[in-house]
Amino acid sequence: MVIDKNQIQNYIPHRAPFVMVDNVLSCSSEKIETNFFISQDNVFVDNNQFQEFGMLENIAQSAAAGISLLNKNLKETPSEGFLGAITKLNLFAYCSANETITTTIYPLQQLGNLYLIKGEVFYNNNKLLECELKLAGI
Repeated sequence: MVIDKNQIQNYIPHRAPFVMVDNVLSCSSEKIETNFFISQDNVFVDNNQFQEFGMLENIAQSAAAGISLLNKNLKETPSEGFLGAITKLNLFAYCSANETITTTIYPLQQLGNLYLIKGEVFYNNNKLLECELKLAGI
């Protein structure tokens, strides 16, 4: 594990109850892997299902944490990033609360502090959602 749940807030600007990533499991310029336990009281759980908005936020926060780590942007207050666009979105399934998802981020392009990433969310090796995100300000 590269970053654990106790350190994650050093790499993302989000605070409870809006933190959607627990641990950075691995991190390289080719691939970032994270996990997240979905609690029953998560703001994106509806009818016991973790909704796609939560998965999108999980992808964005996973990318921000990994990119901050790669860029060694550990600061007292992490940079506020912005989600610029969501494309190529495919939703395959939902996951129930009280489960742990894993997320894989593939950095595709970078121009300054603008990033294009591909994100995939999995539960028990089944893909739940995939998309591309444009992120700025990380």
